[in-house]
This record gives sequence, structure tokens and C-alpha cells, in this order.
Amino acid sequence: MRDASDRGPQNSDQVTDMATPVMRSLGEILANASEVKVREIVGDISVKVVEITHDSSQVVDNSIFCCVVGEQRDGHNFAEAAKKLGAVALLVQRRLDIDLTQIVVDDVRSSMGFIAAEIFGRPSKRLKVVGVTGTNGKTTTAHFLASILNQHGWSTTVFGTLSGTRTTPESTDLQRAFAAEASGGRQAVVMEVSSHAMTLRRVEGTNFCVTIFTNLGQDHLDFHKTTEEYFAAKARLFSGQFTGVCVVNRDDVHGSLLIDSLAAEPGIVCATFGADDATQVETSVGKLGFKWRGEKIQVSCGGQFNLMNALAAATAAAELGVAPRDIAKGLAAASAVPGRFESIDAGQKFGVIVDYAHTPEALQNVLTAARQLIAKDRRVVVVFGCGGERDHSKRPKMGSVATKFADVVYVTSDNPRHEDAQEIIDQILSGVGESRTAQVEVDRRRAIGAAFSNAKPGDIVVIAGKGHEATQTIGDEELKFSDADVSRELLRFAS
Repeated sequence: MRDASDRGPQNSDQVTDMATPVMRSLGEILANASEVKVREIVGDISVKVVEITHDSSQVVDNSIFCCVVGEQRDGHNFAEAAKKLGAVALLVQRRLDIDLTQIVVDDVRSSMGFIAAEIFGRPSKRLKVVGVTGTNGKTTTAHFLASILNQHGWSTTVFGTLSGTRTTPESTDLQRAFAAEASGGRQAVVMEVSSHAMTLRRVEGTNFCVTIFTNLGQDHLDFHKTTEEYFAAKARLFSGQFTGVCVVNRDDVHGSLLIDSLAAEPGIVCATFGADDATQVETSVGKLGFKWRGEKIQVSCGGQFNLMNALAAATAAAELGVAPRDIAKGLAAASAVPGRFESIDAGQKFGVIVDYAHTPEALQNVLTAARQLIAKDRRVVVVFGCGGERDHSKRPKMGSVATKFADVVYVTSDNPRHEDAQEIIDQILSGVGESRTAQVEVDRRRAIGAAFSNAKPGDIVVIAGKGHEATQTIGDEELKFSDADVSRELLRFAS
């Protein structure tokens, strides 16, 4: 156990308590952002800078505009618009024919986080920042840890799936958000770090007191192409560039690989957690209890799989110097996480669980946890689909998991986006074995209603895939749709 708050400097010469950064010359900023490998400077580096953004519509006077090359848009094409709005310098990958100072680098994404961190006074060094990555459990682990730290007396904010449009913001937005939290008196930030964020260099320039690895399953292979690339993206977070303290799930195959690799990393402390850290484990629909390091712990979140999320948070808190007694208090104070094994009770005679599970591993975990909560002669019913324009290869696997671990399966639409919902369903059904069956109802509301109509007393209906989401995306339309709200409405109508 150690106080990770002592890792690295907590102040910078440029740090102020003001929300607005200090106006400084571009030359001074670049001299202090030594991580940036500048290929060429075009123009005058004595220009004064106070802001940085990758979004041309957010440019203000004395900004650096970062010309990010994306899949669909090239930021270099918006340089003139940025100049008109007050940009005084550009971060570019190629020289432009424009009368502005230009910082030419090999990759804008890899550089802009470091420059942003310097402009905002290295804000992550003024905070205790914890990064959580993994396929499943990031949101719940972050939520649990924030509750512990708040109970410990450290004012803590969570950045992640429930707090923004992106799990992890772009680096310019992230550093600005850190600065706002520090200026507002926050002491800690617990943030989810996605594999996309690591690949797209969104956390460059961030100092993490602790980083947490929950697990690795199948997801985002539409983006990463292979499991090896997916794991490599997440593993980058566990290096000396970002942290000196790592907390890793030793029960996970990839967690074990990560532990082995960290053993060869000088200056890295690796703390591990696993299911056998806990004893006297008890679960119910809305509660989890266990004993850990001599403390009896109660959490207001059901499901056996949430034991690992609680252990991840507890172990990280211990590495930050929080005593087991205070960790137990913090976990007890944690409220249920929206859309994470969320129990819906409208007086019905069967259980209803809404969960964000949208990977094969997560769906198996939720269905297994539901099975543990019912009598042997009762049934687990599942309603789920798969999102459009996402990893196609997991769809048949989801179908296989659903029909293997549930007694009754309703396959429906999730967020089809611009794909045909029936084609997505057909791909899911291709994973259903000949000896198993699944019912199809494309309309998600009707599928949930059918599951409720056929549920018997003592059964559990699991509605998986969307969790906390309040909308459903079909084509260009974003329609209001919450699994929890729809469930309550249907249950009230049925009663």
C-alpha cells in the first residue's frame, strides 16, 4: 500500500487557480512540451497562445488549431476557418499555404495532448487521476472507486460512458476538463480509458496515479481488426509514460499476460486482484456482500460478476493509501449504477434486470449471475440485439451465448444505425445451434413486452445491450428509448 499522490510533481510553474490558462508565447509552450517532436516551425513562435482545440468551431482568439486527419474529415481543410475565428497558430502534418504560424509534426493526434497539457498547466499532476480500461466493467469499477475516494474525503469526478458523448474525450477537451476540475477544487478524477482513446492518443500528456485493467473480451474488432491489436492498445496504458502503479486482474488471461510483461518494466509497481481475494460472497438482485482484507463489504449492486469490479476498485484505492475500513464504507455508500445489472421493480412477480452487456463475455456473465438468483425450476429469459456498424464477428457468438445460458431468448434490434435490423438479427441467429431456438421480434418494445407476457412467477427477464442509453439510433433518427423506462411502462400497463 502506498500514497500514490506523492508520485511526480503536483504543481507546475505555470499552474494557477484560474480556470483560464495564462497567456504565453508559443515558443515557451513548445520548449516545455518536450515530448513533442517538432519537424519544422513555419512563422513566428513569439505569438501569444491561451487556448487549443481540434474543433474549428470552438476556436477563440489566441488559439492553436490542431489539424487532425480523421477517417472522414481532414482538419487541414478547416485552417482558414480557424484563422477567421482567431487562431494564431496551427498544428499540422504538412505545410499549408496560409499566413499563420505552423508547427509541423509527423502526427497531430500524438502531439496535441502534450501541448494541451502544457497550455493548461499540466492539470493531471494537480489531481489524483486513475484510469480504468478493459472490455467489461469500466463504468462500474470507476463508479465504485469514485464513491470510495469521495467517502475518503477526496472530492472526485468520474469521466466516462455516463458523463459524455465519448467514453474518453479528445485530448484537447480532456486536458481542459482536468484543468476545470482542478480549478474547481476537485482532488481526484476516475476515468474510463477506451481502446479507441489509446489508439487515437487521447490521453497523451496525462499523468495517472494508478491504472486499472479489468479484463479483455471480444469487442471493437471492427476498429482494431484483431484481438492482439485490441489488447496492445489497452496495454499501452500500463507503461512508464502514463503511470508507475498498475492494478491488474490476475484471473483474466490477458491480465496474466500483462502482469508478466510488467515484471520486466523498471519502476512499475503491479498490484493484482482476483476472485479468491474475497470470501463469504453473497449475491442477490440488488446486493453484493463479501469479506476482504478483514472487512465485511456490502455493495448496492447485484451480480456475481460485480465482485471483480468491486475488488478492482478496492485494490486501486488501497494503492492510493485508503485504509480497508474506509474502502468498505465507500463501497457501501456507492449507489446502483444506471443500466448495470439494474433491477426494475414495479410489483411484478418475476425479476427484471437491465444491463449494458453488449459483448459475448458480458452477456454470459449477466445471464450466469441471473441464473444464480432463481430457483432451479425457474427460467432466465433474455431480450437482446447487436448494434449496427460495429463488430460483426461477435454477433453469432452473442446468439450462441444467449441460447446456451438462457432458457428463453428474444432476439431484437439494438441500435441498427444504417444497417438493416433484420440482417443483424440473421447474423445473430447464425450462431444459434440446431438444438436451440430463439424468437425474433424486430421491434424492441414489442420484444420486451412479449418477454414480460410470457414470464412466469420467479423467472428473471434480462434486457441486455443498451443499459443506460436513453435513445435508439435507426438510420439517421435518434429516437427516445430507454430499456428501464420502457420496462416500467409496460409493467405498469400489465398490472
